[in-house]
Amino acid sequence: MKTFEFSPRLLTTALILMLGLIIAAVPRNTTTPFKLTAEQILDEIKSGTQYLEPEQIAQMIVEKEPTLQLIDVRPVTEFEKFSLPGAINIPIDNILAAEFVDVLNQDIMTNVFYSNGTTQANEAWMLVRQLGYENNYVLRGGLNYWAEAILNPERPASTSPDDELARYDFRMGASQALGGGGLAPSESKPATTTPIPKPKPQGKKKAVAGGCS
Repeated sequence: MKTFEFSPRLLTTALILMLGLIIAAVPRNTTTPFKLTAEQILDEIKSGTQYLEPEQIAQMIVEKEPTLQLIDVRPVTEFEKFSLPGAINIPIDNILAAEFVDVLNQDIMTNVFYSNGTTQANEAWMLVRQLGYENNYVLRGGLNYWAEAILNPERPASTSPDDELARYDFRMGASQALGGGGLAPSESKPATTTPIPKPKPQGKKKAVAGGCS
């Protein structure tokens, strides 16, 4: 079945509108002052640097990257049904709660927000980025695209370019290693073994004072 895809221009426009709604909804007199302007965040949105691909995340999960922290921003009822391995749940409504500051404002773990699609995950990223938090990313396409790309990848034609065939082989290998896509009951803990290359963090070094389970 052919899926509908937004063009980059339409996606950027949607994110800009979303950004305006989020900024308007957040109280101005918060205890933590905003560090980035809407224009600065918009520049980052246009660059798309907040996204990590499903293949990157699958590799980090399979190789048990110890600094990967998957953050499910869906409601707890959805999180309890299934989640990605090792994920923790911080519903979007609680993303600015004081108890999660040390989880989100640090430079040790690679935080990756995800939801069913990308809307809520992008909202979470915009909110924490506005506060100046770094080392937070978004799983491109969310769980919907994860299921398509990792859980049930479509075999390309035998005449497809080598890189497309190699991508399919990787996805199939990741799917098998993750038990068919890596969706699991929300009871596992973050992995703690050998690291692999990850997005280079920026900014200050601040140790994580605590997490959540």
